[in-house]
Amino acid sequence: MNNSNFFDLSNLIFSLGNLSILPECISIFGLIAILVIDLSNKGKDSIWLYRTSLIAISISMVSLLCQWRVDSVLIVPESLQINTFNNIFRLFLLICSLLSVLLSVDYIRCTKTALAEFLVFILTAVLGGMLLCCANDLVTAYVALECLSSSSYFLSGYTKRDIRSNEATTKFSLMGGASSSFLLYGFSLLYGPSGGQLQFDKIPNELLYTQHSVAIYTSLAFVAAGTAFKLSLVPFHQWTPDVYEGVSPTPVVASFSVTSKVAAPALFTRLFGIIFPYLSNEWHIAAGVLATLSMILGNLIAVTQISMKRMLAYPSISQIGYIMIGILAADSENGYASMITYTFIYILMNLGTFARITSFGLRTGTDNIRDYAGLYMKDPVLTFSPVLRSPSLGGIPPPSGFFGKLHLFWHGWKAGSYPSVPVALVTSVISIYYYLKIIKLMFTGKNERSNTSAIYIQNSLVSPSISILKSSIEIAMITRALASIPSGVLIDPIIGITRNTLF
Repeated sequence: MNNSNFFDLSNLIFSLGNLSILPECISIFGLIAILVIDLSNKGKDSIWLYRTSLIAISISMVSLLCQWRVDSVLIVPESLQINTFNNIFRLFLLICSLLSVLLSVDYIRCTKTALAEFLVFILTAVLGGMLLCCANDLVTAYVALECLSSSSYFLSGYTKRDIRSNEATTKFSLMGGASSSFLLYGFSLLYGPSGGQLQFDKIPNELLYTQHSVAIYTSLAFVAAGTAFKLSLVPFHQWTPDVYEGVSPTPVVASFSVTSKVAAPALFTRLFGIIFPYLSNEWHIAAGVLATLSMILGNLIAVTQISMKRMLAYPSISQIGYIMIGILAADSENGYASMITYTFIYILMNLGTFARITSFGLRTGTDNIRDYAGLYMKDPVLTFSPVLRSPSLGGIPPPSGFFGKLHLFWHGWKAGSYPSVPVALVTSVISIYYYLKIIKLMFTGKNERSNTSAIYIQNSLVSPSISILKSSIEIAMITRALASIPSGVLIDPIIGITRNTLF
């Protein structure tokens, strides 16, 4: 027993020594520092909390980039696997957290809500997502997923005095618990027939010689259902629109809308690509059906929405359907490279869109699409951002979204995703309608209220310093909008760099 404990301790020390999990360790130190600062200052000095979180995330990104070209390494012992594919998604999660914090601070200051709790939940979610991306056994994957999911539940109920937020977090936690039970039951059916194996790479070798085919197919179904909930794939998407609309802090929705879309595809790719290689046809068909349904339902229902946050929930469902085309591509070199590139584009565009509605909501206290009518006369900056970003989300050239979808659909077609790609093309055209409808409304629409100037009223939760604090959100909107054009023009070298990095 003592020798075993010593062996585990030595493996942990070795793991810390080779710096492979240094980004996660820095995130933990950042969490501790935020708690200490908040307790010592009793929440009075929020600027240090803000700076500490940004410093911790930035140092984690630098440490990850410094040890980027590392070969595949198994650590703690064999519970985590560090390779280039995992590093890309770990970097994406750190970018999501950095942009979410930058987007959220002004909102939290203006609405006088607690900053320390928000930053703790954000960093905990990112820590769970990073561990999830490099998990190499069933227990580590489940614990990391629960760390990410629990932080998302807490974030959704962040404004506990809001009835709608309480309703959203109740739905989210109940459905999330059910999906976790599905996933855990699927893992248990893998653990038994494989002879008690936990590591991803060892399970398929044992399953190859087992006679429990019914258990394996049942496990495949339950694991697919559990991961489909995290991905918001139809018909496991019911929580998404309700949570998007019900959660009051818009930056919270922005945070887990991109975090889950990064960590869940990484988990899906590793689980099904490594554990079920002998059932590739079966899970490819199942995932293709889910992706096709998500693209159809997400885009069709988005057309009928009147709430901006709920409208963005349905395109996020369709967007994950597009990303699934890259995951399903048999040509892993081009398929994965195009999927990773489009995921990065989606992060920038989605967070930029939420920056717009955060700024609009702070100044108006409304989330209704019709209140965007005539916005260009009241706020040209807020109008300029969606003019560049919405076409990118819809797939109109020349922004990056068009070229990202072009490469994603082309490689999916070459890989044999013949039913999914035509559906993706048609539904992308449908998405152009509701994105351009908002732009048209901002330029040509007239507000139906009797007093048109009443739209720009102060929210009762907003402090008088909003006119000063809103500048950072506007800078973020313009920066992310302008980034969409060069990233679209340079999409070929970007995908080439991604492909060369992966392989």
